Amino acid sequence: MAKKTKPAPSEFAIIAHSGHQHRVAPGQVVSLEKFDGAEVGQKVVFDQVLLVEKDGETRVGAPLVAGAVVEGEIVEIGRDRKITVIHYRAKSRYFKKNGHRQPFVDVKVLSV
Repeated sequence: MAKKTKPAPSEFAIIAHSGHQHRVAPGQVVSLEKFDGAEVGQKVVFDQVLLVEKDGETRVGAPLVAGAVVEGEIVEIGRDRKITVIHYRAKSRYFKKNGHRQPFVDVKVLSV
């Protein structure tokens, strides 16, 4: 039996944010790294757009697509689950255990 897959949205973009690339589509909620001055309900604009797919037409930037912006609204600000980091060296009595919770911002994409 063939695996069912969702059809790709007809409109999406690839944006660059904090050294990462994210594929976003209108109506989608994307989890990003927290940035300064972020408040719930605030509108944000991402101007570093690398690729835009709209109505079957693909525009690829070199490195950015000229004039393309992605608009969104901050839905939630929080911290992710705890990540444990362990450093261990055998036979040398070396053991370090650290952990942290990564802050994040959930952004609902309004338009591409």
